[in-house]
Amino acid sequence: MRTSPVTLFLSGDVMLGRGVDQILPHPGDPDLEERSVRDARVYVRLAEEANGPIPAPVGFTWPWGDALPALEEAGPDVRVVNLETTVTSAGGFWPGKQMHYRVHPSNLPCLAEVRPDVCSLANNHVMDFGYSGLADTLDSLAGAGLRTAGAGRDAGQACAPAAVPVRGGGRVLVFAFGLPSSGIPDGWAARGDRPGVGLVPSGTGVADVVARVRRAREPGDVVVASVHWGGNWGYDVSREVEFAHALVDGGVDIVHGHSSHMPRPIEVRRGRLILYGCGDLVNDYEGIQGYEEYRDDLRLLYLASVEPGTGRLLGLRTVPLRVRRMRLWRAPREDVVWLRQRLTEVSDTFGCALARDGGDLVLDWPGRP
Repeated sequence: MRTSPVTLFLSGDVMLGRGVDQILPHPGDPDLEERSVRDARVYVRLAEEANGPIPAPVGFTWPWGDALPALEEAGPDVRVVNLETTVTSAGGFWPGKQMHYRVHPSNLPCLAEVRPDVCSLANNHVMDFGYSGLADTLDSLAGAGLRTAGAGRDAGQACAPAAVPVRGGGRVLVFAFGLPSSGIPDGWAARGDRPGVGLVPSGTGVADVVARVRRAREPGDVVVASVHWGGNWGYDVSREVEFAHALVDGGVDIVHGHSSHMPRPIEVRRGRLILYGCGDLVNDYEGIQGYEEYRDDLRLLYLASVEPGTGRLLGLRTVPLRVRRMRLWRAPREDVVWLRQRLTEVSDTFGCALARDGGDLVLDWPGRP
């Protein structure tokens, strides 16, 4: 069995559709059915008005920018991202939704640049273009050799964990699912013979997840629950705390929460990491106004090191980034200071704080080894 720490890269929302898709080498249909925006290229223009011209078409590495060398330097054993985009060029808009995200399949190499080991699909955008869009997404990701969790052609596939072998022994098991609080429509839930996402009831559903974890776990495994929950804005996680605690108490080693547009509080419970919201990582929201107080332009790479077999947290390092011209750049010192202060403030109720280590932020918590 492996004895050295297992390091995981845990990503917030990765949205490669709409404006991002339009600047990549193979832009798809720009038509939208939003209330005020009918052309995806509007989001490109908003970003350019905010921070300067984008040299479209850009290469597939462009949206990731400084995140790629930071990940190479960190050398994580396993990389998990929440892919909040349908991968399709067909299908009709799901009726009644305000936003629809899709990236052209020919632009999928952009996702491959970050080398994800698991793409969580249990979110409120993976079926924006219907069942055919979901089928295209599953086919495209499988064709690119990318593992998925949280959605499938039936409930069995949607609920099954993705298993990633770890060099030296053991596995990382990723269970991906969404809660209704994230805005996943009830009609998207996978059934016995119906495609969809792993949608879990907010209260009673945790027992089912824990039962699946206990059936699948083997000695030496690290178990991640990648969960799409809560609203987009604000730091209140009171609705998620009980669910997160039940996951940890039931055998989950890392709770990888996402859906929020900015980083949310961090907790360490019984030596296990709970990320209540990882925020955005890649999207086209630059230039959109209305929530400036939350600094959505600041993004984090989460690098968690855990003890193999026990899942006990050994350390959490985060890499602060800032988006400009739809590209991620290392955040300047003043923004790193702002992030440290804000995340320490909102995580204080859990006894956690962030400290600067050069240009990065590291987690301090009671009982840290």
